[in-house]
Amino acid sequence: MSKILTTQLIGVLQKIQQNEEDAIEETARLLAQAAIGQGTVYFACFDEMQGVAQNAMFSAEPMAKVALWTADAVITETDRVCIFTRHANDAEAIALAQQLYDAFIPFAAIACELANHDNQLSELAYTYISLNLRGAILPHPTKLGERTVMPSLLAALFVYEAIKLSYDEMLTADEDEEENGIQSPFG
Repeated sequence: MSKILTTQLIGVLQKIQQNEEDAIEETARLLAQAAIGQGTVYFACFDEMQGVAQNAMFSAEPMAKVALWTADAVITETDRVCIFTRHANDAEAIALAQQLYDAFIPFAAIACELANHDNQLSELAYTYISLNLRGAILPHPTKLGERTVMPSLLAALFVYEAIKLSYDEMLTADEDEEENGIQSPFG
């Protein structure tokens, strides 16, 4: 069963890489605007996606200029927010997205569903990344037709790491430009 799991997970990650590469790059650029400027990158992670925020803040290589979003956080136009939620229709995620949208604060959103006109979160977000997960990925070993294993956190961590790679490159390039006296296009 572990070989089937591995094969299915590889498929999930490859699909994200193929379908969301541009959105991942755009998201990294969006978040880098805050880090290069005077802002903070807030991670608003709901339910199991809180694992992404924990990784961003406390891993061996934490993300620069990141903070955990809380309901009492004061977010300004120099800040950026990255919302991670399993489902794009999560009420808390939608409420935050609407608040940011109304305040003209660009933000990124990552959820399982595809971006479309019925997906309010994708419509509000400046950048949106789909985890391309419609449900569980493995047939249940004892019941016909049922599936098990919903790898939303694993897929979200993959997206986070892909964003962070580009984000770190942008911050390094900005530091190099500052050392050489070149004006950054970010601010």
